[in-house]
Amino acid sequence: MTQAQLTHNAMVSGFLDSLQEPRTPYISPRRLSKALGVKVANLAQLTGVHRNTLRNPSSERLQGRMREMVKVISAATELTGDVDKAIYWYRNEPIVDYGHRTAAELVAEGHAEAVLAFIRDLENGARG
Repeated sequence: MTQAQLTHNAMVSGFLDSLQEPRTPYISPRRLSKALGVKVANLAQLTGVHRNTLRNPSSERLQGRMREMVKVISAATELTGDVDKAIYWYRNEPIVDYGHRTAAELVAEGHAEAVLAFIRDLENGARG
């Protein structure tokens, strides 16, 4: 494994560790909202779940949607080399191929795989 891959893995691992609900195997809605720079109530909109669902971090639907978000941010981190840049891209960069919607909007609509495919295309030299 190259030094760049090790650095990336450590960066993503640190990001994932920072999201863990204390003493559980779950992603914390509160910690993810803080990382994304949004209020917890707005996380419901970004995950596509009802705001009351955020009170139950073990909700499988909530965890699944947050895992999709983290997958896309992790893939974007690989592309940008920086978690903060990846989060900024995720929340703000309009993707022309998808009607100028952001990755966050697409993931909230259930299109995480399309965003991951777009990131793979960028990694392989396509222009966004």
